[in-house]
Amino acid sequence: MTAAAEETRSESPDETPAGSRGESRARRGGRWIEHWDPEDEGFWRESGERVARRNLVFSVLSEHIGFSIWSLWSVMVLFMGPEYGIDPASKFFLVAMPTVVGAVLRVPYTFAVARFGGRNWTVISAAMLLVPTAAAAVVMEPGTSYTTFMLVAALAGVGGGNFASSMTNINSFYPLRKKGWALGLNAGGGNIGVPVIQLLGLLVIGTAGAAHPRIVLAVYVPLIVVAAVLAALCMDNLAPVTNDTGAALDAAREPHTWVMSLLYIGTFGSFIGYSFAFGLVLQNQFARTPLQAASLTFIGPLLGSLIRPVGGRLADRFGGARITLGNFAAMGLATGVVIYASVERSLPVFLVGFIALFVLTGLGNGSTYKMIPGIFQAQALRRGLAGEAAAAYGRRLSGAAMGLIGAVGALGGLAINLAFRQSFLVAGSGTPAFVSFLGCYVVCGAVTWTVYLRPAARARRTADVAEAAPADEGRRPVYAEV
Repeated sequence: MTAAAEETRSESPDETPAGSRGESRARRGGRWIEHWDPEDEGFWRESGERVARRNLVFSVLSEHIGFSIWSLWSVMVLFMGPEYGIDPASKFFLVAMPTVVGAVLRVPYTFAVARFGGRNWTVISAAMLLVPTAAAAVVMEPGTSYTTFMLVAALAGVGGGNFASSMTNINSFYPLRKKGWALGLNAGGGNIGVPVIQLLGLLVIGTAGAAHPRIVLAVYVPLIVVAAVLAALCMDNLAPVTNDTGAALDAAREPHTWVMSLLYIGTFGSFIGYSFAFGLVLQNQFARTPLQAASLTFIGPLLGSLIRPVGGRLADRFGGARITLGNFAAMGLATGVVIYASVERSLPVFLVGFIALFVLTGLGNGSTYKMIPGIFQAQALRRGLAGEAAAAYGRRLSGAAMGLIGAVGALGGLAINLAFRQSFLVAGSGTPAFVSFLGCYVVCGAVTWTVYLRPAARARRTADVAEAAPADEGRRPVYAEV
């Protein structure tokens, strides 16, 4: 090796020895791993699992803070008393702004991982969270125009984009057999950012009072800096991960991408939409004060976030489609409870049903994301591929599809807030909105069964696995269960 080449090598903490298959090289100003093959069990045991776990930990930290900033305005509206001059319907629209911006940004954020490197983009995207946080600190006072609030709230959408790049990055680090748990843990740890900032808002309102929203923002500025610095010091870029415009086009042409987008609207779209709207629903339908609303809003998002890895683990064991179907059936029942409580104006029953909905959205988030790589692995088998060729095809299309599915799914949060806004304008309650959500869950359950679980679909998947070529030595066979 030449002296110049020696000077470019840099090993990460806990990295494999120089010259091994997992070595990290300095390239384009960042830490790059040149070889990555998680489906090779020997490589995974030797070094891959350790490196993947380290990247997962710091990915979760950055995504966690991203979710907090994305949901920032669900907390800020609780500080907006009558002196701000903003009516309830306008507040629903205000909290919807970050949702739509975050959904749109998920597509370019997905491709940014390959363009800049997963570690490099995590640093950049974390640092960008300072912009909406600082802007909110400047404008958060009575007398600011509603248009200004809308523009600043839109800036918080950058936090929603973090999810897509984080999931795409971690998807590349883990083998198929562990993706459900890893992606569920990554997403669940990120989702917890929603209840954490809501708990902080409760603490500030309960101690300093509703006139001091800037305390919340002051807490997050140093946390954002810490997340960016730790990502720079502890994460890695994967050189084998490259942008593939053809893969993106193939994923967009694949019907399963849009089927899974619909299912993700039902799960994640519900989670983020309910997280943003819960406090406003309590204030407007059950006459809760900001402090009373804040004391309840964090419970559902917290439980929904914590259970998301469980959804991924159950999907790893029993199949994502089975868990997803059962989950949509349970969501329909929980929505029925919420509709009853809404009509009867029963807050205790409403809370039981609504919190159950949160838990189920989290469970479904984990199971639906597990389905995505399995679907494209099964597609590879139907194309006559096997072994590493099938795994490579699955990684190529599933990585491209995740950005599209995440973006469309996040738009479900916008739809939920707009449905609540219209429901309160027309009926003075959230009941019509909940009826529409029930119809959505029925459709999602029917689609899950028809496309992935009816006997003909299951028989086709079984034939795919039976016809697959034997796996290479040292590798597990491709697992095509959806």
